[in-house]
Amino acid sequence: MNNNPEIFDGSTAGVNSFFTKMYGYMGVAVAISALTAYIGSYSETVIRIMSNPIALIGVFVIQMIMAYSMSSLKSQRSPLVSALGLFGFAALEGLLFSGIFIVYTAQDITSAFVAAVVMFAVLAFMGMTTKKDLSGIGRQAMAALIALIIVSIINMFLRSPMISYVFSFIGLVIFMGLTAWDTQRLRQMYLQMGSQVNINNLALMGALQLYLDFINIFLNLLNIFAGVGGSRD
Repeated sequence: MNNNPEIFDGSTAGVNSFFTKMYGYMGVAVAISALTAYIGSYSETVIRIMSNPIALIGVFVIQMIMAYSMSSLKSQRSPLVSALGLFGFAALEGLLFSGIFIVYTAQDITSAFVAAVVMFAVLAFMGMTTKKDLSGIGRQAMAALIALIIVSIINMFLRSPMISYVFSFIGLVIFMGLTAWDTQRLRQMYLQMGSQVNINNLALMGALQLYLDFINIFLNLLNIFAGVGGSRD
């Protein structure tokens, strides 16, 4: 990874180059999560650890610390450190999802992944090209996400499959809005801050944001497809 700061280019070509770099980092992160989840699904030890509530809380805390650290955009931080943070985060996320290959069928996983890729691409394109300010949608989506997290925690005790299924549709809509908004916001951040921060760090931070949007779109679609097909174990 090149640790030298890149020269800011505010032209259309510069923006496209920035997004190409960011999507590249995001793609690697998704691949790492998929590979880690697949390998972890064959390990009884990993499944047992990831089924432990204390272990899950520990992983969640570590991920929050990593995400917060990457969002600071400190210019003195090496892009290599940021990249290791992103890919380490993705590996931990993959371990959390090891059970996917056990609970869901290969057909549901493939269908949800393909649908998520198409949906993400369309929403990202909209966020890149629309002239409408999406900040209002983004704020509403964030508020809805907080509410969804709260009621989802409550449902952990109720254990209602129907509520979980309905929440998947709500979550999908929320992350659709966040994907478009994050894309527009990252474009604006590049144009406004690209000359002041390390562009590689900005691209890696953006990759983490979009990675989380994509993963959540995929997970909600997976739950929806499995519910429709009745293929969840």
